[in-house]
Amino acid sequence: MDGTLIGLIAFAAVIGLLALRVPIAFVLAGVGTIGTFVIFATRTGAFTPDRAMRPTTSLVFSNSFDLIHSYDLSMIPLFIALGHIAYRADITTRIYDAARVWLAKVPGGVAMASVVGCGGFSAITGSSIACASTMGRICSPEMLRMGYDKGLATASVAAGGTLGSLIPPSVLFIIYGIFTETSISSLFLAGILPGILSLAGFLLAIYIWVTTRPEVAPAYEGDITLRDKWIAAVGAWPAIALFVLIVGGIYGGFFTATEAAAICVAAACVIGFAQGKLTVRDLWDSLRETCIQTSSIFLIAAAAKIFVAFTALTGVAPAIVNAVGDAQLSPVLLLAAIAVIYLILGMFLDPIGIMVLTLPLMVPLVENYGFDLIWFGVVVVKLLEIGLITPPVGLNVFVISNVVGKAVPIDRIFAGIWRFLAIDVVVLVLLMSFPVISLLIPNSL
Repeated sequence: MDGTLIGLIAFAAVIGLLALRVPIAFVLAGVGTIGTFVIFATRTGAFTPDRAMRPTTSLVFSNSFDLIHSYDLSMIPLFIALGHIAYRADITTRIYDAARVWLAKVPGGVAMASVVGCGGFSAITGSSIACASTMGRICSPEMLRMGYDKGLATASVAAGGTLGSLIPPSVLFIIYGIFTETSISSLFLAGILPGILSLAGFLLAIYIWVTTRPEVAPAYEGDITLRDKWIAAVGAWPAIALFVLIVGGIYGGFFTATEAAAICVAAACVIGFAQGKLTVRDLWDSLRETCIQTSSIFLIAAAAKIFVAFTALTGVAPAIVNAVGDAQLSPVLLLAAIAVIYLILGMFLDPIGIMVLTLPLMVPLVENYGFDLIWFGVVVVKLLEIGLITPPVGLNVFVISNVVGKAVPIDRIFAGIWRFLAIDVVVLVLLMSFPVISLLIPNSL
C-alpha cells in the first residue's frame, strides 16, 4: 500500500477519533503505532506482519524514549512548579493587587488590573489555562461584587488568561522548539513584544468598552494616595524580580532557559519561606500538582513523537509541499490558509494537541517558502491563543464559567469575548505583516 495513502487514512482516523472525544495522547500513539506497523508490513508488496513487529517496536520506543529524556523538556516541570509555588507564596497575585491600586481611578480599572495581573501571572507560569483558572478565582468574583457587567467581569479574565501562551515562559513555545529543533530561548524572547502588544490591545478594548458604556463598570469611590500606590508597587517586587531573572538572564546570556527555570524555582521558594507566605505543605501540594500536569503533557508529547515518526515514513509532508508548490500559492494566501486551519482546529481542540498534530505538516511547508521558524512559532502560538477564547469550545471561557458557576451564563461570557477577539485578529495581522515585531529582540542578541 502506498505510504501517502496510509498517511492520509491515518490523519482522517485521528480527526475522527478526536471528534469522538478520545484522549489525544491515546489517539496519536495508537494511530501512529498501527500506521507504522502497516507500512513495515506492506513494504515488500505482500502483507507480512511477522517482519514488521521488530522495526515497529524499535521505532515507537526509541522515539518516545529520546523525547522524554530530552534536556529541553525538563523546562516544563520546572516552569509549572514555578507557577504553583509562586501562587502559593502570594507572589503572582501581588501584581494584580498593585495594578488594581494604580488603575483604580481609570474607567474599568479593576478589569484592566485583571488583564495586567494575568500578564504578570503568565510571565511566571507559562500556562494559559492555569492563568485563567487562578486569576478567575481572584478577579471575576471581585468585579461581580463591585457591580461590574457580567460579560466584562468574566471575558476580560478569559482573554487575559490567553497571555500565558505568548508571554515567556510559555509551555507552547517549549513544545514548538522541541518539535521544530529551534532555539527555545529565542522563542521566549520573540514572544515578549507580541505579548506586550496583545496586553496593550486588551487594555484598549476595555477602555473603549467602558467609555462608550459607562454603566458596565462603576467608578471607584474610595481615596487612594500616592503612598498607597508605592506600597502596592513595592509589594510586587518578587514577581518582577522573577520575570527579570528569566528574561534578563536569557537575554544577557548568563544562563539557558532551563537554568533560568531552575534558578527561579529556587528563588521563589526562598522568597516564599523568607516572607512566611510558603509552608512545607504548600510546597508539597505544588510539587504534587506539578507531577500531575507534567505527566499529562509528557504523555501527549511522547505520543506526538511517535506520530511524527510515522508521518515521516509516509511521505505525506513532502507530498503536501509538492502539491502546494505546484499550486503556486502566494505567501499571503499560504499564511491565510494556515491561519484558517488553526482557527478552525482551535474551536474544538486544545492548543498542545493542535500543535503536535499540525507541526509535522506545517514546518516543511513554511521552510519551503523560506519563512523564519522563530517568527512562524510566534504566529502559531498567537493563533492557538485566539483558539482559547473562540466559540463554541473556547477552553478559557469554560474555565472561567466553571469558576463563576451559575452567576454568569456561558453565553454571556462569549458575548463579551468578541471585543477581545477583534483585538487578537488585529495583533495577528500585525505579526504576520511585520515579522520584525517578533524578531527584533532575538535578532539583537
